[in-house]
Amino acid sequence: MDDLQALIAEKKKRKISIYYFLASLIISLGLTFVLKEPAFTDSQVYVLFLLFFSISLWITEAIPPFAVSLFILAYLVYTFGNPNFNSTPEKIDRYVNTFSSSVIWLLLGGFFMAAAMQKSGLDRRLLKFTLTISGNKPRYILIALMSMSWIFAMVISDSATTSMVVAGMAPLLTALGRSKISKALLLGVAAAATLGGMGTIMANVTNATAAGLLEKEGIRMSFSNWMLYGIPVSFSLLAISAFALMRAFLKNAEPIAMDFLKGEPLQATPGIRGQRTIVMMVIIITILFWITGSVHGIPVASVVAIPIVVLTATRILTATDIKTLPWDTLFLVAGGLSLGEALQSTHILDYYAGFLKTLHIHPVFFLLILSYLAMVFANVSSGLACIMLLIPLGMAVLPAYKTEVSISVGLSVTATLILPVSIPPNVIVYGTGFLEQKDFRLVGILVGLLGPPLVVLWSLFLGH
Repeated sequence: MDDLQALIAEKKKRKISIYYFLASLIISLGLTFVLKEPAFTDSQVYVLFLLFFSISLWITEAIPPFAVSLFILAYLVYTFGNPNFNSTPEKIDRYVNTFSSSVIWLLLGGFFMAAAMQKSGLDRRLLKFTLTISGNKPRYILIALMSMSWIFAMVISDSATTSMVVAGMAPLLTALGRSKISKALLLGVAAAATLGGMGTIMANVTNATAAGLLEKEGIRMSFSNWMLYGIPVSFSLLAISAFALMRAFLKNAEPIAMDFLKGEPLQATPGIRGQRTIVMMVIIITILFWITGSVHGIPVASVVAIPIVVLTATRILTATDIKTLPWDTLFLVAGGLSLGEALQSTHILDYYAGFLKTLHIHPVFFLLILSYLAMVFANVSSGLACIMLLIPLGMAVLPAYKTEVSISVGLSVTATLILPVSIPPNVIVYGTGFLEQKDFRLVGILVGLLGPPLVVLWSLFLGH
């Protein structure tokens, strides 16, 4: 009976996906027909349709996000380089060379280190150590868990960080039940993991795409430069969130019995301690090389050789482990960069940017508008779709503020904590059953309101 219901549900999902795909196609064709100009070249018309169609598919998830990116690559090669469909065919190398972007390699290095941490149990060891030194006062436990989640999310994904921390908290959550302390800890972990995603280029797909779009404009955003933009804002929002959670949920909370830490130690395989040491050293050395790139001049992509070579040579990661890495994320970013390259090379957004320039909006206010739009839309749709639409448009309107546009929009799409389904960390903590939808409003509204202006002002301060 269960198998039959699952089959029916799967068939229903398949039908809905087909309907979404057809609706996206029809809407995109309609928008292209209405918005195109007679003076547009074939390439401009093709990329205008591709922009609408890709964003629609990313929002509706009619097909997997990485499949949209593969479609972008194939579409650009076929329409831009085919003389039968384009009156002025062009070389298509630039649209398929996005896989060689340093951003792709930076993400790949992060994947290797995250997989090694999980396989060696280093992540769980660090979690247990954090809870051991935090003491038994709820506010200190909250600060410790949020700090660890924030730091981890800069190296591994926000969803992986949240899953790991919530799994380690399971005995504590069971002991606390549906209490205010449980809510504070879960909301704090989700917020910290999400905000930690602002800290580095490799922390999430939107950061990588924003940096890649800058790279396409000839502006190199190094690992350390991004940290200079992201970490101060991220830490400020983290502190504000922690303070708000303590005031709302932990004002008169009593100390917690930490008996769950006395359980059985982690299962260890022969040599596992040595593996943890190697993984820790690889992470430290790699990040140090990334941060000090301006000193030694070694490109980010070359530094990635350290985790790839060491972790595979020591057999910490095997061929089986490599197959499980999220390769689809790399396709997702590469496709997004190809779309950005097409928007730039065809100058399609210059026409619409010209209209916005006639409104004479002050650059600061326009950056704020873009950032708030990114935050609001990312709460209910795809953050990548927001990036691909708003950053190229903002760069076209404010050519003197390309870095500020990319940073402001790129970080603002991360300030999405209002809904349980806004981001994977919220989904994970909501799935524990300890939270209600209304519990997300406090931190979500605070970060949503304060995040965009903080990002804009800090990027302007550093940029000018």
